[in-house]
Amino acid sequence: MIDKPLSQQVAVVTGGGTGIGRAFTEALAAAGVQVVIASRRETVLRAAADQINQEVGSERVFAYACDIRENVQIESLVNDVIKRWRTIDLLINNSGLAVPETVEAISEEGWDKVMDTNLRGVMQLVRAVLPHMIRNSFGDIVNVSSQAGKHGYADVPSYCASKFGLLGYAEALRDHVRKIGANIRVFNLCPGLVDVENTNPGQEPRAGFIHVANIARTLMYVLSLDRNVVVEDISIYAR
Repeated sequence: MIDKPLSQQVAVVTGGGTGIGRAFTEALAAAGVQVVIASRRETVLRAAADQINQEVGSERVFAYACDIRENVQIESLVNDVIKRWRTIDLLINNSGLAVPETVEAISEEGWDKVMDTNLRGVMQLVRAVLPHMIRNSFGDIVNVSSQAGKHGYADVPSYCASKFGLLGYAEALRDHVRKIGANIRVFNLCPGLVDVENTNPGQEPRAGFIHVANIARTLMYVLSLDRNVVVEDISIYAR
């Protein structure tokens, strides 16, 4: 079974410029990974890439403006990464959003916006990346779901539906790579409330929230496991 040290890997992290995604990017770059961060906000991405590269003393983080709701942009992202590095070893599906609406007041616009970002975008990215992972006989796919993927909350029904759906899709993906014997692992992180405002090292999170660094440490732990070990759904929340 092929294995690759992190220092030789290439990662794509959606929503990698802020919050949980940025914490992932910082941890991966510190471990030597080449990290492509993708989202719609190019200015935010470039600022994050510049700062992280300065911190690690090397150009390891690369900004790429991409709306994961647009399949053409996803294909351009994947093709450009493959053209430059010939591999995508790690895909982190982190981008997500919520539209607060009650069940009886759900709008088609709000529902579609959440589903297109949280679920369809993941499917489109995986569909584009998976053939390259299969060809290279190596890959890890990490999905950031939520406790809202395990429990329903009245104020965000579309978000809950998308995150429940993400876990179901990931289970089907995991079964697929298992059946074809691919050296690809699928991990789901299911955090509770995460403080994406107080993110500096050592900064105390708000009561009932967890610091983004804990999510990043969890990511690095699961990636460090032997290739024949898969942790399926990891729940992380404050006491």
